[in-house]
Amino acid sequence: MRLFGTSGIRGKFKEKLTASLALNVGKAIATYLKGEGEVIVGYDPRTSSQLIENALSAGLMEGGCDIIKIGMVPTPLVGYATPKLKAKAGVMITASHNPPEYNGIKVWNHNGMAYSPAQEKEIERIIQEKDYITVDWDNLGSSEHLNITKMYMEDVIEHVKVKAGLKVVVDCGCGAASYITPAILRMVGCEVLSLNCQPDGFFPGRDPEPTPENLKDLMDVVKVSGADLGIAHDGDADRMVAVDEKGRFADFDKLLTLIAREKGGKIITTVDASISLDECLKEVDGEVIRTKVGDVHVAEALIREGGSFGGEPSGTWLHPEFSLSPDGIFSALKLIEIVSEKGPLSKLLDEIPSYYNIRDKIPCPDTKKDNVMEKVKEQLPQQFTEKIQIDNIDGVRISLEDNSWVLIRPSGTESYIRVRIEAKREETARKLHNISRSFIEKTIRGL
Repeated sequence: MRLFGTSGIRGKFKEKLTASLALNVGKAIATYLKGEGEVIVGYDPRTSSQLIENALSAGLMEGGCDIIKIGMVPTPLVGYATPKLKAKAGVMITASHNPPEYNGIKVWNHNGMAYSPAQEKEIERIIQEKDYITVDWDNLGSSEHLNITKMYMEDVIEHVKVKAGLKVVVDCGCGAASYITPAILRMVGCEVLSLNCQPDGFFPGRDPEPTPENLKDLMDVVKVSGADLGIAHDGDADRMVAVDEKGRFADFDKLLTLIAREKGGKIITTVDASISLDECLKEVDGEVIRTKVGDVHVAEALIREGGSFGGEPSGTWLHPEFSLSPDGIFSALKLIEIVSEKGPLSKLLDEIPSYYNIRDKIPCPDTKKDNVMEKVKEQLPQQFTEKIQIDNIDGVRISLEDNSWVLIRPSGTESYIRVRIEAKREETARKLHNISRSFIEKTIRGL
């Protein structure tokens, strides 16, 4: 039985994610923790979140764990609060960027890092075997409510130096950061214009995934208002994306490279990050270390390698000087700090080498993913004549002679095979994409 994907447990409410499952996950976490210690619990504004939170909390308490409920908060606050309050674990109820009918459960270690795949497998084993511990009536866990927001905001501000005066448009997508991000930007001296900054589990303003297609309003408002930049989050604010002062959506990889270049040192990123990151890090004697997709893999590498910064091209970034949890709010402040010192943002982004990128996702039943990837690993490299390196860290990444590359990997959260192409020329990228997509679609049909 597989419950966990790339980023916790995730699925449609009532189909995969049910109150019964949440109860059992709570019981399993309590069993894993041996019924000891406190567990931080937070949730995003989705309509099913409080129901899931209550069921999970009941399971934790039945297993003897005490709960600290921090309410409707962004994911970064759970990752922050867990080590700050010396809790044994943290749990966030969220489906992040997925549509409103989805929800999920993500678990955090005592140090604020997400549970590893090995830990997740143990939770799955406990649930499958129903190997739960239970306690008597006189040892049940307790529950208390705590507002951690002020403490978090004060700590974040101590880690940044923003020159006051920037005008920033913020689009929180009616998600969990709707109150916090506008407030914290005003506290550091920004003039803030807010879009979709009222929490609403139906996400009426836009889809919670902060893509260029979903951020047309933000791009327009930044341009017509004369703002210095725009900031957007996904549903739980573990991600941050930006719009420059010209109203242009900031390229994911360029934004990641901009922050990484400022940090220097060992930069941890994933297999789907651009080659432009490597080029720019050479200028500052930095080093790029790639790992599997998923913030837990980035966090593990940050600890193992002593990294200064870790991030995925999706806008999911980790700042080890503050937290091992991906934090879109802290990321927004670090970007604003750079713009306030060295802006404008458009100039900073245009200085970074450009490559043509294609991101695609091909529908694929979860039951076929493993077989599809076996075929990709065995046969797809044969479709390319100038391959120089094949990397199987996460999926299959095929590097070619002209710095172009192809990455094929199964989604860990949705029923898709993901395709990422990068090349210097659009013509080359489209050719690589056509070859890859055609191969995958034919393979899926044949299974």
